[in-house]
Amino acid sequence: MKSILTYNHPISQTIIHWFALFVIAALSSFSMSINAAEANLGKNNLALSGYDPVSYFDSQPQKGDKSFSKVYQGATYYFHSQENQAIFEANPEKYIPAYGGWCAWAMLDGQKVKVDPLTYKIIEGKNYLYYNGFWGNTLTKWNAKTDTIPEPDLVQTADTQWSNL
Repeated sequence: MKSILTYNHPISQTIIHWFALFVIAALSSFSMSINAAEANLGKNNLALSGYDPVSYFDSQPQKGDKSFSKVYQGATYYFHSQENQAIFEANPEKYIPAYGGWCAWAMLDGQKVKVDPLTYKIIEGKNYLYYNGFWGNTLTKWNAKTDTIPEPDLVQTADTQWSNL
C-alpha cells in the first residue's frame, strides 16, 4: 500500500500548508515585541513623548535629549544621558513600555488609548503606562482593581488582549 503522505501529494501539501500557517500564527502571537505601526508614537515616531525609557526605572521619568537618541523597532527614544542610552542599547526589551506605550487599563478591554507618560507603574520589571486626563486617572482604577483581582491576572488579561490586536 502506497502512503499518501508524500511531499508532492495534494493532501500532504494541504496538511503541510495548514501546519506551516498554524506554526507561523502561534509564533507571532507569542511575540511581545512591537513595530512602529503598533506603537503609541508621536511626531517623527517619537516614543514616550520624549521621556527617557531607562529613567522610569531610576525613580522618576526624565525628559530625554535629542542628542542622545536611538531608533528601535521603528520608534525613536530619547535619553537623559549617554549612560542611559548605553543601558537601553544593552537590553532594549526591558525598557520599552508594555503594549507599545498604550494604556494598560484600556488594554484590559483591547482598546488603544493614549497615555500620560508621567502616569506609570513598574510591574515585575516592565513599564506600564496609563491614561490620566479629563476622564480620570486609570492608574488609580488599575490599583483599585487589584483589591479584587491579583495584578498578575490583570497583566495576563491585558497581554492576551494585546496579542489579539
